[in-house]
Amino acid sequence: MIALSLAEIADITGGRPHDIPDPSVRITGPVVIDSRQVEAGSLFAAFAGERVDGHEFAEGAVAAGAAAVLATRPVGVPAIVVDDVEKALGALARAVVHRLGTDVVALTGSAGKTSTKDLIAQVLQAHAPTVWTPGSLNNEIGLPLTALRATEETRHLVLEMGARGIGHIAYLTGLTPPRIGVVLNVGTAHIGEFGGREQIAVAKGELVEALPAAADGGIAVLNADDPLVRAMSARTKARTLLFGEADDADVRAADVRMTPSGQPSFTLHTPTGCGEVTLRLYGEHHVSNALAAAAVAHALGMSAQETAKALSGAGTLSRWRMEVTERADGVTVVNDAYNANPESMRAALRALAAMGGAARANGGRTWAVLGPMAELGDASLAEHDAVGRLAVRLNVSKLVAVGGIEASWLQLGAYNEGSWGEESVLVSDAQAAVDLLRSELRPGDVVLVKASRSIGLERVAEALLAGEGEVAGR
Repeated sequence: MIALSLAEIADITGGRPHDIPDPSVRITGPVVIDSRQVEAGSLFAAFAGERVDGHEFAEGAVAAGAAAVLATRPVGVPAIVVDDVEKALGALARAVVHRLGTDVVALTGSAGKTSTKDLIAQVLQAHAPTVWTPGSLNNEIGLPLTALRATEETRHLVLEMGARGIGHIAYLTGLTPPRIGVVLNVGTAHIGEFGGREQIAVAKGELVEALPAAADGGIAVLNADDPLVRAMSARTKARTLLFGEADDADVRAADVRMTPSGQPSFTLHTPTGCGEVTLRLYGEHHVSNALAAAAVAHALGMSAQETAKALSGAGTLSRWRMEVTERADGVTVVNDAYNANPESMRAALRALAAMGGAARANGGRTWAVLGPMAELGDASLAEHDAVGRLAVRLNVSKLVAVGGIEASWLQLGAYNEGSWGEESVLVSDAQAAVDLLRSELRPGDVVLVKASRSIGLERVAEALLAGEGEVAGR
């Protein structure tokens, strides 16, 4: 973070200094909410959670090097006491971003946010110093923490924005006002909470409504292939830049093809030129993600050739998102277990099917180890059934459905589509899946592991890669 004095922070947050002998002391380290991450000169933000109260760690944080604590009560060490730590953190982020004048790129969407954010970050980093959201820290706490990592050298700040309801993205854009806003898609993730795709579109479109007018540099980067996203152009005063495979897209892909290993390759077309891209990522769905990143790069002045080179060199930055690892015995494990919704589940299955060509050539099979998709509301049965059916249509060799009622719907969908005998199986938990796989996997097999984050199915992938007989943490 830029070096602010404790007096300045108190003024920005409306806080009251307590036990601070010298208000001119500056915060020279990161702002953290975990006392174990404290560095010399840090500001420790003490949140009172359901199980842990950060105020109880204030003394240890200062002993570890924190210059002060942001707290809601005096804690016996240098502190700035505020009414609400979350709001104070947001006010601090807003002030820092305004002072820096950094180009803020914000993105949202129902699926692919984190993968696309990672692509945008890597492409822009090749252009100028860039700070971006680590992992999926895209909420009211994670977003300010990311913004506060920016320094005077930072040219681009790339922020992922999530939403659990109407008004959430509007709030986040108020903390870190973006100049460029990217909307990837409107799908069915969290549809049980929102009540329908149209309501999801209302929430996601809050991003483009927050952009400055075109005359002031505002740019809305919209998916031309998603009708609900394309329609958002009517909700913004910013200039619209379309990406996709549609003929009228400003940034588009042509001659899309897949390598034998399942990695997409295409010709990138932008208003200023063309370039050849072969992604290191797996699955055709990453073409759209790459085009979104290319559109942002174009908006910030990068050439098509420079962008294509950066895209071709970009990898996976965030854990458990299509992480592809080949074991010594020739079994390939695809860990995509961070989260799942119907769109991302279908994309992962198609990626597995694309990788299946190389697997079959080596005498191997494809395995889809799938768990429940959460927060689908009344659509849950139909969506799980559809995913089970798709696995069969894509000729996935083996479906292993893990869990309770939702997993049974996955397995039933596969059965009704024609997957009989041992082609699909229902198991009770992650350990049962590991036991089955360890007894049946053979060299050349490819195993996809995917489910909603709350299920913790990444333990299956970790156990397979660790060669353990039990799921880690059991």
